[in-house]
Order: sequence, then C-alpha cells, then structure tokens
Amino acid sequence: MRALSATELLRVWERGLNQLPLQRALTLLAAAASPESSSDSLANLSIGQRDAQLLTLREITFGQKFVGLADCPACNEKIELSFDAANIRAQNETETSGELVLRTEGRDVRFRLPTSADLLLVQSREQLLKRCVLSEGNHLEENVAHAIVEEMLSADPMADIQLALSCSSCGHQWQASFDIVAFFWREINVAARSLMRDIHALASAYGWTECEILALSPTRRRAYLEMVNG
Repeated sequence: MRALSATELLRVWERGLNQLPLQRALTLLAAAASPESSSDSLANLSIGQRDAQLLTLREITFGQKFVGLADCPACNEKIELSFDAANIRAQNETETSGELVLRTEGRDVRFRLPTSADLLLVQSREQLLKRCVLSEGNHLEENVAHAIVEEMLSADPMADIQLALSCSSCGHQWQASFDIVAFFWREINVAARSLMRDIHALASAYGWTECEILALSPTRRRAYLEMVNG
C-alpha cells in the first residue's frame, strides 16, 4: 500500500461522491492497493481487516495524528479528540479471518466474520447472520445470535473501534465509536476541494492544465501559489 497521490485523491473523491460509505471504503483501498489485490479480495476482507488497511492508508496519506471533535452527551460541550493511529491499531488487532466455532446451547456453531461484500447485500442483522453462519441446522435463537455477534466483535475488534472520552467541562466519561471510513472521507473531501482551488488559481495565472499542475510536487505548487497570491 502507498499514499494517495494528488491525482488519485481527486479521482477517488470524484468517484466516491455518489457512493455509499461501504463503497467509498473499497474505492479508497482499491486506489492504493498493490496490483495483486483484486476488487473481490478487498471486498472479502473482514470489516476489521478492511478498516485496519484504511487506517494505514490514512496514516501514510495525511499523517499519523488524528484530530476531531465530539459532543459530550452529558453537557453538549464540544471536546477535541487527538490520538495516533498506532494507539488504535495496538489495541485492536484482528485475531482471525477464517472459520470460527462458538460452543453454545450444547452445540457448536460455525461462522465466519462479516465482510463488505456481505454488508452490501443485507439490510438486517438476521440476513447478515444467515450469510455468515456456516453450520446447518435450525433457526438461531436470539441468545445464540447475540452470542455470535459478540464473538465476531471479539475476533475482529477493528470492526468496532471505541474511543474512551472524557469531558473537561463536566467530567463525564464515555465510550464513542470511531468510524474510520467517515473520518477519512471527510478529510478526502476537504483535501480534494483545496486541490481544486489550487488548480483553478494556477491554471488562471499560468494557463497550465490540471495534469501539469498535479504533476508538480506539493512544495513547488505552494511556491507558485505564494507568487500568484502576492
């Protein structure tokens, strides 16, 4: 995997504008994946494996530091989040991507971890479990279904990243989900629109094409923009 170039970033942004978040995640990975990684192989990664790769791609494209805002559920105060990719990755390594077995209700239930390909085809937890449970047998009782979901999260913790937050105003502490797909896409959107403004300014000043401008290194592009802006 490699960082997204300016050209790739704009291409991903344009393609992802009309996509669902699940599709955007795969579009991002496909843009930076190695040649041997097919679209099917990316779609069949477990959700935790997919998000781990997105975390790595975001880190090598925009840096290891993550900064954002969250609303305190107790007092509605906005608090600033700041953490490194390594902090999340160290605590949430995916344990397996193969077949899993849960011993419950006196029987073994075989299942696999959900993938993006699964989530694109289902609309409910029941449909997802039907695709992922490999054992033949009777309808899953609610307590068995719940146990399987818990086991899936335990085996694939990157699929449900939780941040421990604390409000400096009221002292309230809570757990908040971190969505790498949504976070990364917001940054892609901001970066793409900033790039387009730069392209517009340089094309207007020098008559260069978009390809010629994007071929410049970021350092040279900034230097030209400084001259254009006086």
